[in-house]
Amino acid sequence: MEADTKIEAAVRSCYSTWSSSYYEDYYGPNAAYPPVHRSLITSLLRDAGVRRLLDAGCGPASFLRELAGQDMELYGFDVTSEMVTEARKVLGALGVPPDHVWEGSVLSAESFQPPACEAEVAFDAAICVGVLPHVADEADIRVIENLHNAVRTDGLVIIEARNQLFSLFTLNRYSCEFFLKELVQRDSLLEKLGDEAPGLGQALSDFENHFRMDLPPVRKGKEGEPGYDEVLSLTHNPLVLREQFASAGFCDVQLLFYHYHCLPPMFEKAMPELFRRESLALENPYDWRGHFMASAFLVAGRRT
Repeated sequence: MEADTKIEAAVRSCYSTWSSSYYEDYYGPNAAYPPVHRSLITSLLRDAGVRRLLDAGCGPASFLRELAGQDMELYGFDVTSEMVTEARKVLGALGVPPDHVWEGSVLSAESFQPPACEAEVAFDAAICVGVLPHVADEADIRVIENLHNAVRTDGLVIIEARNQLFSLFTLNRYSCEFFLKELVQRDSLLEKLGDEAPGLGQALSDFENHFRMDLPPVRKGKEGEPGYDEVLSLTHNPLVLREQFASAGFCDVQLLFYHYHCLPPMFEKAMPELFRRESLALENPYDWRGHFMASAFLVAGRRT
């Protein structure tokens, strides 16, 4: 629990100066890539006939603001107080009551209920976007279970994550880390073989020469606070996350991929317009290539 507290403190610091610009950075017209997942999530919610929605980790109401006025009760919470303030301001102007947004943590079951409500609220759906990277691996299942318990029977839950398998396509430091940590399992191999393989240590050290270790650049903070890549910002294996969903009591579990890359991202700078156009042309949440060519994905399932 102490480790979780430290992680959340760092995340709060990272996002504390971001509340007023986050939406424009990722959802505005000048965003590096269009927020294609927004329409994908909206379509899933509409198909499910959702009338009461919870956004766990809502930020500055990045997603909820798009749903205001669509005959849906909107609720959300975030771990960063500045984000909560911004979300209340934005949603308030759209007619959403301020007590529908509160400060809370996805690691706490209590946070999944509005503090102002005396009776328990059963949501038709809950979404969690941009949060899981900042949760320690061992706490993932706790977040999934909290989301599961927040929705009614047959309720829909959608989680977004960064795609760990994308590193097999990027040819950069993420690729090197994935090969050595997840596939080769360097530390275990060195411990097992030791002196039996005297050249193994050097071979593993030379391994990184096959990748662009300077890419991607580390994202720093704006005003001295830690940046996105300076706090815990994990990627997730979609195959593992799907199994965790099923184990937590979800059915009809789907993997939906988005933010495709037509080539490894290091080539974007040389042909930005072509790169973006062709990448957008690839967008198909059900394409098997998304396992490797998409940098993000959704897991969606219904509570049994």
